[in-house]
Amino acid sequence: MWTRRQFLSRGAGSVLGLGTAGLAWHALAGQGLQDGNQARGMIRRDTQEAIDRGLIYLDRAQSANNDGSFGTPPHRGNVAITSLCGLAFMAGGHQPGRGRYGRNVLRALEFVLEQERGNQPGYLFNRNTPLHGPMYGHGFGTLFLAEAHGMVQDRALRDRLRGTLERAVQLIITTQNNEGGWRYHPRREDADLSVTICQIMALRAARNAGLSVPKSVADNCIRYVKDCQDMRDGGFRYMRQPGSTGFARTAAGVVALNSAILYKGPNVEKGLDYLLKNCKPGAEPAGAFNRFNQNEMVMHYYYGHYYAVQAMWIAGGRYWTEWYPAIRDALLTHPNRAEDGSWNDGRICPHYCTAMALIILQVPNNYLPILQR
Repeated sequence: MWTRRQFLSRGAGSVLGLGTAGLAWHALAGQGLQDGNQARGMIRRDTQEAIDRGLIYLDRAQSANNDGSFGTPPHRGNVAITSLCGLAFMAGGHQPGRGRYGRNVLRALEFVLEQERGNQPGYLFNRNTPLHGPMYGHGFGTLFLAEAHGMVQDRALRDRLRGTLERAVQLIITTQNNEGGWRYHPRREDADLSVTICQIMALRAARNAGLSVPKSVADNCIRYVKDCQDMRDGGFRYMRQPGSTGFARTAAGVVALNSAILYKGPNVEKGLDYLLKNCKPGAEPAGAFNRFNQNEMVMHYYYGHYYAVQAMWIAGGRYWTEWYPAIRDALLTHPNRAEDGSWNDGRICPHYCTAMALIILQVPNNYLPILQR
């Protein structure tokens, strides 16, 4: 496993070697790393032991699939799940071909690259898995490729990754709809916040890797995400149309704004306060929120917390110091945590739940480039 300094310097090489063409939103200057103090002491010994067991579980799960993919039937070979598992290893400091789990990252990367559709250049999805919302897979797949960019040593694979990533990014850019968001399929039709966060986060990662993303794409996305927010309580709706606010969509909304490089202002602050007041792990939500959204906090537990912990990490301060210990302890004692090191809520698959839990627990490592401001 690499040290954090080695890991980040390796990833930064992809940016430094590509000039400034990709810095189309804002300059990177002044957006340094998060304060190292906020990570100190957050990953305790019992946390690291849970992480280690979870990574062993994913290692064995990938070997069972043979082709480098992750996912249990009917989700075997799912691009989103495979990408998230790859990111879970990377969140521990393992790079493609380097570190104890470097081969796992490399095999997952090669699998995702194989999923590009020839009839639609750059489109990443596996036709042999359920097709509901394939742009989820494309977004997570593009994010994974962007995070690994600059860390691949083999020249042929590095060139292939670069080309696929460029095409995947272009597909996202050209399918943004008039509202500023994205939906289940790569078409400029309607939009929802859940798919939109996957695409704007992937674009942010690609921009960090040196690819060019027009500033107008980020600006239009910010407009759409703001339109999904109910400023009366600070929460976010699933779409622009009137509807209830909720946990997962609010976490996604805040991170979408962060990914479009909006870190301050009433929209971000009200969203963070909504999460801390209503959705903090271990605290019972009260009143109307409890009645209308308790089901969402159960059904979208891992998905919501994946975004919520990133929102709190970027916000720092009391948001982070209150939130991370709460979700850490909740995951360590969660009834869905199994003896084999996995987490499984019985809804999607244990590979997905475990990858999400591991990414959440390893945020204080600060290895993933997407966590940098």
